[in-house]
Amino acid sequence: MSKIYSGMPATALQRVTWQKSRRSNSQGNCVEMARLPGDAVAVRNSRHPDGPALVYTRAEIEALILGAKDGDFDNLLI
Repeated sequence: MSKIYSGMPATALQRVTWQKSRRSNSQGNCVEMARLPGDAVAVRNSRHPDGPALVYTRAEIEALILGAKDGDFDNLLI
């Protein structure tokens, strides 16, 4: 795998397994995540799998998930 960076084409991330949330819906409003080598996680839009992948550290993804579980972003949905 070549240099990994945020915004790179998701198709350039070879030999990764993309995972979609069980809460995904039929409207296609979903993101997919893939574990990358080292301490990185890639995120892509499931409706545009050939588009860019955003790359985050595991700690950044953990903070996002824990914040969502705690309701930190609930006011964004109103």
